Amino acid sequence: MHKNILWKPSEEKIQSSQMMDYINYVNNKYNLSIDNYNQLYEWSITSRSDFWNSFKNYSKIKFSVDSEIIIEDSRSMIGTKWFKGSRLNFAENLLKFKNNNIALRFIGEDKVFRELTFNELNYEVKKVQNHFISIGLKEGDKIAAYIPNIPESVICMLAASSLGAIWSSCSPDFGVGGVLDRFEQIQPKLLIVSDGYYYKGKRINYSQKVNKVINGLKKLEEIIEVSYINEYNVYQCTTKKYSDIHINQKYKLIFNQLPFDYPIYIMYSSGTTGKPKSIVHSAGGTLIQHLKELKLHLDLKEVENIFYFTTCGWMMWNWLVSGLAIGATINLYDGSPFYPSYDYLLKVASKNKFNYFGTSPKYISNLEKYKVIPKKISDFRYLKSILSTGSPLEEKHFEFIYSDWKSEVQLSSISGGTDIISCFALGNPILPVYKGELQSIGLGMAVKAFNQKSKPIINETGELVCTKPFPSMPVYFWNDKNNEKYINTYFSVYKGVWTHGDFIKINNRGGVKILGRSDATLNPGGVRIGTAEIYRVVENLIEIEDSLIIGQKIKDEERIILFIKLNNEFILTKKLIRNIKSEIKKDCSPRHVPSLILEISDIPYTINGKKVEIAVKKIIEGKTVTNKDALINPISLEQFKSIPELEL
Repeated sequence: MHKNILWKPSEEKIQSSQMMDYINYVNNKYNLSIDNYNQLYEWSITSRSDFWNSFKNYSKIKFSVDSEIIIEDSRSMIGTKWFKGSRLNFAENLLKFKNNNIALRFIGEDKVFRELTFNELNYEVKKVQNHFISIGLKEGDKIAAYIPNIPESVICMLAASSLGAIWSSCSPDFGVGGVLDRFEQIQPKLLIVSDGYYYKGKRINYSQKVNKVINGLKKLEEIIEVSYINEYNVYQCTTKKYSDIHINQKYKLIFNQLPFDYPIYIMYSSGTTGKPKSIVHSAGGTLIQHLKELKLHLDLKEVENIFYFTTCGWMMWNWLVSGLAIGATINLYDGSPFYPSYDYLLKVASKNKFNYFGTSPKYISNLEKYKVIPKKISDFRYLKSILSTGSPLEEKHFEFIYSDWKSEVQLSSISGGTDIISCFALGNPILPVYKGELQSIGLGMAVKAFNQKSKPIINETGELVCTKPFPSMPVYFWNDKNNEKYINTYFSVYKGVWTHGDFIKINNRGGVKILGRSDATLNPGGVRIGTAEIYRVVENLIEIEDSLIIGQKIKDEERIILFIKLNNEFILTKKLIRNIKSEIKKDCSPRHVPSLILEISDIPYTINGKKVEIAVKKIIEGKTVTNKDALINPISLEQFKSIPELEL
């Protein structure tokens, strides 16, 4: 076995996977002889209509009106129409199971535990839908939620989408400015909140923030308040208690049948360098893309337990919720993953028999930091796969998973984004796991690494592009006249080709490495360098807890600045600086070596766990960063305002 292969599926696992079942399905349907993933992938790109149509049928997506036109191409990727003329309802597909299996499990730190069966979930959605209709909500209305990751978030989203209303959400840890930057753009008719939430065992009442948000939402007609921590709040708007919503037993759930590209979600870019972009996603595109990833790439099956540590403000929440369409149990967690103990979330996973555990590199890094050894807590016998996204997963994290967590587990590093509400590259149940790599490009996603001459390259660093349209592309941006922002965001670098803003390296096996944001690209001596290459080396050093890299322009040249946060027992010495530079030079190249290495007290992160290199670069250039409410630690930006070594 190759020295970098950390896990390999058994022949039994390969043959019992839905990926292999799907290969057999298309072989029979189209008289093909596909026998491996690379062949299937190539077919999904060259025979796109057959691929997407066959998967729609294979996954049993429920349509009330089918379509013979699978893909209607236009002159631009934006204008492509999918399943034109078809009709379906997103919520109907997620609520098609009506049984006493657990649909939704909720853990609110050590304070709250709830379970809802599929029958109970259907009933709750029916109740809320009835109330929505009674207050005049209809197709196309916007419903916003400023809410923790609790069951009512899922219930209200499903009730909204059942009618054709459009859902948008933020978590309560967003500041007022961050929420208004988002919700003011869409001016919702209804706002859903809770009476508070728990964090690190404390009851947090955020009603003052809610009232400030209400003042900025001029078209708001009602608030629904969910009781979570049993607080009494007064809001400056007509308020309905969720607990007061009742229903006539004879009422039947309605599913409005809508076009494939009808809007279901409004998502937002991070907004750390400007006002967040309001990205509108379609019901059909979201559903078919999520089911492809959950069924084929994850191998999620009915009754299995899937968990992702997320909030309602991150696209992984939307992705997780789609697991209901498979009949799986979705597990929601709200609060600190390290309360009441550093190993608490792992104990929750073991006790509740999670089959899929979704997390981030930051969480894995913190397990190491807090000296938590998962395999000493449990054998995690039910755990099939660990997923990670939010930032590139370093090789040391791969090693930690297999040495200290579980040796026989599939580690799936995945990468995509809010922009596509899904993944470009992700796991694969019939392929091995190589250290430091994402296993494969997703089916139907024509992903390439482009050089500066718009040519695809292999085994070299290039821009992540997608050369053909895919169903989960945004249908449009909200209030974006003539698609100006849309085009400028994704199609201004290479004409007619989606440019995602990441550096990527694709090898000749089809494995993928994500090398950081290309808009944070370092360019010393005219050579483009991805920040992830340096992070991989630096954060492997025992002295360094965290780091951040930017490029600083000096006349016509650029120098690399490395900011480091040291572990408690270490200090920054000349010897340590020499060692850091030596390791970067040895593992990367002389061009990767920073001109300056400076110690700072904290690294700024978005609420969704991404480093904010661009915002730091703006501050160093003397520009103002206004949208700090998207950050989990906005005060950390202050330390970059007056660093003598950076003055030009």
